[in-house]
Order: sequence, then C-alpha cells, then structure tokens
Amino acid sequence: MAMRPESSLGQQIADDSIGEEIYSLAAEIYPICRSITGNGVRETLRHLARHIGLSVHEVPTGTQVFDWTIPREWNIRDAYIKNERGEKIVDFARSNLHVMSYSLPVCAHMPLAELKGHIFTLPEQPDLIPYRTSYYSENWGFCMAHRQFLDLADATYEAVIDSSLKEGFLTYGEYLHRGEAGSEFLFSAHICHPSLANDNCSGLALLTHLAKRLSRLKTRYSYRFLFAPGTIGAICWLARNEDKIERIKHGLIVSMAGDSGGPTYKKSRRGTSLIDRAFAHVLRHSGLEPAILDFSPYGYDERQFCSPAFNLPVGLFQRSKFGSIPEYHTSADNLDFIRPEYLAQSYRLIVLALEVIEGDKVYINIMPKCEPQLGKRGLYDAIGGHKDVAAGNMALLWVLNLSDGSHSLLDIAERAELPFGVIRRATELLRQSGLLAPISEAC
Repeated sequence: MAMRPESSLGQQIADDSIGEEIYSLAAEIYPICRSITGNGVRETLRHLARHIGLSVHEVPTGTQVFDWTIPREWNIRDAYIKNERGEKIVDFARSNLHVMSYSLPVCAHMPLAELKGHIFTLPEQPDLIPYRTSYYSENWGFCMAHRQFLDLADATYEAVIDSSLKEGFLTYGEYLHRGEAGSEFLFSAHICHPSLANDNCSGLALLTHLAKRLSRLKTRYSYRFLFAPGTIGAICWLARNEDKIERIKHGLIVSMAGDSGGPTYKKSRRGTSLIDRAFAHVLRHSGLEPAILDFSPYGYDERQFCSPAFNLPVGLFQRSKFGSIPEYHTSADNLDFIRPEYLAQSYRLIVLALEVIEGDKVYINIMPKCEPQLGKRGLYDAIGGHKDVAAGNMALLWVLNLSDGSHSLLDIAERAELPFGVIRRATELLRQSGLLAPISEAC
C-alpha cells in the first residue's frame, strides 16, 4: 500500500464555516466610521485584536515619511442637514457615508444655493450615496442620493458637522506569525474606508481569519499582516521598517474579496516573481473565469511596495477589479453585496497560492537512468482520492523527469499543465518511496 502524502496547508486550515466567520467579522466592523486617522481605525483594530495578537502603532502628526507628512488626526461625532421644519434630511447617524471624510467642523445656516457647493451626488446612480474624501485639502461636505438632492426646496438649511482636526496620530496594526525561516510573506489590507463592505471590510476580515489559522501552524515562511490606512499607511510602514525590507520575499494586497466577480489578480512590478506565478497557476486551475492583469502604478498599496526603490514582489488579489463595478465607493457596497460563499472561495484561492509558496522546492531524482519501476513500488494509481488517476500517474512521470536539480515543483506543474497540488502529492509519494531527495528550499 502506498504511503499517504503529508497533509497540505489547505487541509490543515480547512474549515467549512470559514465564509460565515469572515462575513460575521466584516459585518461587525462595517458600521464603524473609519478614515486615514482617528478613533474609527483604533476601534476597528480592537475588533481584529480579539482574534489575533495585534501590535498597534501610533505615529505622531508631523512625522516625515519620505515625501509625505503624517496629517492631523480627524474624528467625527455627529453631522446632519436640517430643513426649516427642523427635520434631518441628511443624517450621519443613518450612514457615515453622508459626510465627506476629513470634513472640517461646520455649524451654519445657509441658502440652498450655497449649500449645493458642499453636496456630492451621483447623477448617474440617483439612489446611491457616494463615498468622498478630502484628506489633504481642507474642506467640508455632505454626500447624498441625487434623487433626494433634486427634491430639495429652495430654502435655508442648517448644516452641522461636529468633527475635529487636531494634532494626533496615524494608527496601524501589525501581526507577525514566525515561521522556520526569517524570510517573510507580507499581507496587507487597507483600513481607512468607512461603511464599505467589499472595499474593504472583506479584506480586513479575511486576513484576520487567515492570520488566526496560520498562528496555530508550523510554517516555512514567517507571515506579516499589516492593517493600515491606504497610501499614507503603507508609506509610513515602509519608512519606519526599511531594515525589514530584505526579509520580504513575497506579498499580497487583499481587497474587495467578497463579491461574485472575478477573481482578479494584478501582478507585482516584477511580473515574474513567485507570487505572480503562484497566483496565475492557481487561478488557471480554479475552474473560474479569472482576470490576470499586468502591473500598473495605480490601484491600492501594491504601488507603494512596488515603487522603484523597494520593488517588492507584492501583488493584488480582488474579486471584481476596483472601479469596475457600479457598487464601488457607493452605499451599494453594503453587507448584502458580499456573500459568505465568495469570501470562502477567496480565502481558499489565497491558501492555494500559499501552498505553492510554502511547498515550492527543488528535488533530485535519485534513479535518473531511465524510469524506475513504479509498479513494484505500488505507485501507479496511488494518489488516492484524486478524481483524475491519469493526471496523477502523469504527475509521477513529470516529477521524475524534471527533478534534475534545476526545476522547482512549480516549474514542473507549469510545464505539465497540472495543478500544483497534484505535482506535490506525486512528489511526496516518490520521496517516501526513496526515489527523490530535496536539494533546495529557497526562502
């Protein structure tokens, strides 16, 4: 009887309830009003810290981080627009999207003509509230449905934004799972968006549960999880951690992980790094209709990690591509827009890519003179449970043929056009039968 291959990373952290767990955490943090600084970020990190041992870092206003400066801290308590009857026609308490992020405090009565200059709508999507920000330009504003905006009477309105913009801190969270090697895999999700379920409660929740499960395992790589505000947070982390950059061998930004689109993978600036190849391989064998995009210097924080001086191998995983769907940066990106089954699928695709990263080794065929006799070793048809026995048998032959000390398992999987998991199971069977030996673990 053939020996059973060792369990994969995916088997070790498999959980039928993972989609529901990720969704539950996303729903928990969804109502919180977050921005690039402030108490909303701190509150969100406290929720994540209930699952993993987060280290929380606070960087003071005015700190220079490369060409950027940490801004003043913004917090908001309340905001509304009242009509002449005292009715709140826009209310921050009903949706934190109603206020433009980083709005200056205001308390004033003004005619509609003046107020209109501070109201943002989506004429092409008249029933949705847009998401708007003014981080680096002092301003104030409200967001509302365009249909409601058109119904506003020509009258005087009371506009109140009870906010503060003061010296304070930029806050981010970090968790490190230490592996056998000092080399690291960097995961990052932006924490600055308010009530947007897909962008990016889904990414925050998914990475938190991935970190929680990895924390129980012995892994080859160390895994660093970063939860920071977009752009300025990644820049801040890089400026404060230049001594750690050499350790990062792979990385992934995760956002918009819960809708039905995609999946989508955007390559790192390098384009051929192991994370790029791993994700392309996994997606091609997923049975889905993925999009694999080349790098561009626009998007999420991959553009900071992939900036010229760092050029880190950091890709971007999403379901639908950012900016490509009508729900993007609107009130339609709510908890009804994401689904546990898509969150679970995103989680499993990421785990499959990690299996490639963790398991990609180079082996040497100990009996390279012609084919060894596999039948007498019970290896034919030995990859138990695999749906395609023929593929399993071909995997054995491919692994033996290409294990010449110069091909990694991913090289073999790509050449054979077989899933990495099939190649890895074949490799383990051959190793246990004394036909292969590992010669390299390139961390």
